Amino acid sequence: MSGKSNGKAIGRRQAVTGYLFMLPWITGFLIFTAIPFAATIYLSFFEVRQSILGYELNFAGTANYLLALFRNIEFMPALISFLVMELTYMPTIVILSFILALLLNRPMKLRSVFRILFFLPVIVMSGPVMSQIMDSGAAAVTGLENLFVFTVIENYSPPLAEALAYLFENFSMVLWFTGIPIILFINGLQKINGSIVEAATIDSATSWQILWKITIPILRPIFLVIAIFTAVQLSLYSTNRVLSMIQEAIYDTVGGFGLASAYAWIYSLAVLAFIGVAFLLLREPKETPVKIQKRLERKWAGR
Repeated sequence: MSGKSNGKAIGRRQAVTGYLFMLPWITGFLIFTAIPFAATIYLSFFEVRQSILGYELNFAGTANYLLALFRNIEFMPALISFLVMELTYMPTIVILSFILALLLNRPMKLRSVFRILFFLPVIVMSGPVMSQIMDSGAAAVTGLENLFVFTVIENYSPPLAEALAYLFENFSMVLWFTGIPIILFINGLQKINGSIVEAATIDSATSWQILWKITIPILRPIFLVIAIFTAVQLSLYSTNRVLSMIQEAIYDTVGGFGLASAYAWIYSLAVLAFIGVAFLLLREPKETPVKIQKRLERKWAGR
């Protein structure tokens, strides 16, 4: 009994220590994120006007939402453009960063140099630099449209061709967003027990089988984290027209904070929808990665 009580006491102390370390982040989250987020929801149902006495709030119900969704001719096209960008870029960034992480995790000469090169765009690509590269990418797509393969794809499926053109036009941005996911994937790959892979290889498992049966199931939580991270990062992209409209509506004498809050809340729901889809597709199965790794260790140790 004393051993159990000591274990519980140690667990409580560790929990308290962990919460103390998290306290600054929790405080910052409540002050700078949770409270403003709740205030945004509240203000979205009001018409907010500025007068000499301060801000005047008049209850408007769902008028701001109806204006944003049905009466504003710019907001919905901008939101649809953002949704297309998320649908195109998020899976591309996740898959490409995983492939690059697999290559950069292999033993090779100058491996550290290549890792730095792939992470360098995260540091170098500021706003002006990114604008110049985006302009160069747009010029490159003009030549892409003349390729025979692209013409065949366009004849087969114009939406697919348009998505590919949009992707290649902004491919520099895709590489920009792969830096941090590559690091997370490499970290996960290095934590996989090498003896499992060696035992599977001895048992005549191919590289493809090892990838799908061992590597990807163990890295599933990292896939989920990277998908959520990418969805949020894309939503904060500086050239996003929806963000510009939110900022413009704040200083608009007609809409003001109420309309801007409605824009922001609709935009947040769209981002949360992508996060929810990513969670449903990549959520952790009943057999966690730790259990998978232990099961595989027992399996190959018994052979």
